[in-house]
Amino acid sequence: MRITEICKKVSLYIGMITILTIIALYSSAQESNKIAKLNVALAGLSHDHVNLIMDSYVKGEVNIIGIAETDQNLVKRFKKRANLPDSIFYNQLNTLLAQKKPDIVLAFNSIEDHLAVVETAAPLGISVMVEKPLAVSVEHAERMAKLARQYKIQLLTNYETTWYASNQEAYAKVKNEKSIGELRKMIVHDGHNGPKEIGCSKEFVSWLTDPVKNGGGAIIDFGCYGANLMTWLMDGKAPLSVTAVTKQIKKEMYPNVDDDATIVLEYPDATGIIEASWNWPFNIKDMELFGQTGYVQAVDANTLRIKEKGQSEYQMKTAKPLEQSFRSYLDYLSAVLKNEIKPGNDLSSLENNLIVVRILEAAKRSAKEGKKIML
Repeated sequence: MRITEICKKVSLYIGMITILTIIALYSSAQESNKIAKLNVALAGLSHDHVNLIMDSYVKGEVNIIGIAETDQNLVKRFKKRANLPDSIFYNQLNTLLAQKKPDIVLAFNSIEDHLAVVETAAPLGISVMVEKPLAVSVEHAERMAKLARQYKIQLLTNYETTWYASNQEAYAKVKNEKSIGELRKMIVHDGHNGPKEIGCSKEFVSWLTDPVKNGGGAIIDFGCYGANLMTWLMDGKAPLSVTAVTKQIKKEMYPNVDDDATIVLEYPDATGIIEASWNWPFNIKDMELFGQTGYVQAVDANTLRIKEKGQSEYQMKTAKPLEQSFRSYLDYLSAVLKNEIKPGNDLSSLENNLIVVRILEAAKRSAKEGKKIML
């Protein structure tokens, strides 16, 4: 056999090995991705945001290994919606966690019940993420924080607006690039035209409009977004004072809670205005930031509106896509639980959300007493 023919055969053999190696590595990576999928347990099904995790489950993005829910109508509805097996349903969270060890518990129940979730999960060393806000009161929040620190778990809060590319880019422009100078005014608008009006489930509405279960109405449901964002922009510092006005514009529809709230936060060199309502003519979640030399508005999840001092026109810009770990709460949780991200004082962090609860409690007191509350 000629040397050239031998070389050709050797080259072909090496090429085949290379291809097989690439295929094996790809298969291994795919398998690794499957293993990396979070195993989660759900505490409750009555918060309508649970539909998002159900969508992720149906798409194969997450493993739901247990659900604690006593309402059999909800159990039946979600079994059918996501084709969930009977074996993952439990009446109580403690029974579920005695049999299964999830990576994290996600709370989709009333805000008042968040404390009970942490009391059950924390002693077992299981981290928790609750839907916003963290708690109904400072007393509850501090008890939850004590348990989280004692048992060294992550205790995180999920806000839709955390995963908005526009908010993250606006923050970078203000804090990192200093593109609008020192921050002077922050205005956050959040809400819709009412939970009943937009078709929220009856189970969700029943506690969302309960002053004990939810802690208040629009002041809690949507006031928390602005408090969360402003605490982040103020480097984790609490405001000096909180002043709030609430209204019951639709008292016949929402007789037990406010449906409109305006909260003013006073900082040493800046003012925050939170406008939270169930009376907007459309769904809204935006943030306006005014600095010494410019203005940035996060119009929606992906759009920025910018104007610098001396410019006659506003500039519209599409925000840059977020890095993978901040594109959704599942991506974020995965990174946090692997110690790839430290929550610190970010939007989901315990430290930020303890201040959010302090702000909301002061706002409720201010509205009730008709005076500024000093923090």
